[in-house]
Amino acid sequence: MIDRPLGASASVKLPHGLIDRITPPFVKFLRIEAAGGAVLLLFTIAALILSNSPWSGSFLGLWETQLELRLGSLEFSRSLKGWINDGLMTLFFFLVALELKRELVLGEMRNPRMAALSVAAAVGGMITPAAVFIALQWGLPGHHGWGIVMATDTAFVIACLALLGSRIPHSLRVFMLFLAIVDDIGAILVVAIGYSSFLDWRMLALAALSVVILRVLARIGIRRLPIYFLVGALTWLAIDASGLHATVTGVILGLMTPARRWVSDGRLYAILDQVIAHPTQSQGSGDTRDRKTLLIAEIAARESLSPVERLEMALHPWVSFCIMPIFALANAGLQLSWAGAMQPVSTAIFLGFFVGKPAGILLFSWLALRSGLATRPPDLGWNVMAGGSFLAGIGFTMALFIANLALDGPLIDSAKIGIFMASLCSAGVGLALLMRASRPTPSERS
Repeated sequence: MIDRPLGASASVKLPHGLIDRITPPFVKFLRIEAAGGAVLLLFTIAALILSNSPWSGSFLGLWETQLELRLGSLEFSRSLKGWINDGLMTLFFFLVALELKRELVLGEMRNPRMAALSVAAAVGGMITPAAVFIALQWGLPGHHGWGIVMATDTAFVIACLALLGSRIPHSLRVFMLFLAIVDDIGAILVVAIGYSSFLDWRMLALAALSVVILRVLARIGIRRLPIYFLVGALTWLAIDASGLHATVTGVILGLMTPARRWVSDGRLYAILDQVIAHPTQSQGSGDTRDRKTLLIAEIAARESLSPVERLEMALHPWVSFCIMPIFALANAGLQLSWAGAMQPVSTAIFLGFFVGKPAGILLFSWLALRSGLATRPPDLGWNVMAGGSFLAGIGFTMALFIANLALDGPLIDSAKIGIFMASLCSAGVGLALLMRASRPTPSERS
């Protein structure tokens, strides 16, 4: 029998800290997204102020600085803004794919009929705005920008929902989060199909080989993340050289990441029991039995979370508070003018987001429910869904991303104005509808 000092029972638990109050992964995700949305807004405002200040020339010229990367005969050259949009945004799409896989395998969307509602809404929120845009831009110079109006900005939508706190149902947050994730995946597929250049099949074959190597590494049990990052970087270079947009790499690698943990609860508890069973020895910190058991316990505790969960927790703060603000600073700057706001492409983008988004989301949601393919939580009423569907018209980040790919010259600034106006109006109307839907009825007040 092992003697335990008095008060030892109190040391069984980990020390409590502020972070321990935010235990559910979903709640933690929402809080980071909401705070990230506020930081993203600040950097967007800063970009607008600087691009309309006396330092606008230096500010806008900074992002056009050319940077080169050479690997033998391969040369990768693009502007600083290009490296941000193609390189850093790959991590954003990687995180989006991780979130999608976690929700489908581990999260609240494991129920296929529950997930079908958000998927149907997302499909409607992509097809309908694109149809509105094409109808208004048919035969005009900006017709190639139909993908601009298809995506939803997750960070800004979650930030708007956070303003309403507990007055809106939890099911709306789940519905809107999954809708926005599916929207972003759809947008990157649009980028891959609609905005990629001539394909180099040799580089595509090399990228496919890299993906196979990643799969083999996972199958034989290699768990060192630096190895995966190295092969992932080679995959990015191959896809970039192939003519496909490099950010597709993030989606591919994110969806390939295992969502099942390596160490089960039963095995973890058995290993921890071995730690408790060993008496404290006085040999110091050498190669003792106690130390080996503690090292095994450390690995087991880490591997009791799936790679999807561990990578998402590690990347999410960096993406929300670093990558997205830098992207906004590099892409949101434009010189505001009334003439730019009156361009046909601005009008098409505004109506695509402000009218096409909510109309498509509500119509396709109704069709999915009517056909029996989807089910709706009892507290997710149509008035609440209407408010959420307008918030989905905030397409800021992905819209700017696709606008830089699809358009050029003065059309980009006109597109940015349309994106800003649509995002502001969609946020205002969406919040107003949700505030009205959350008011108590006369009977509830009494």
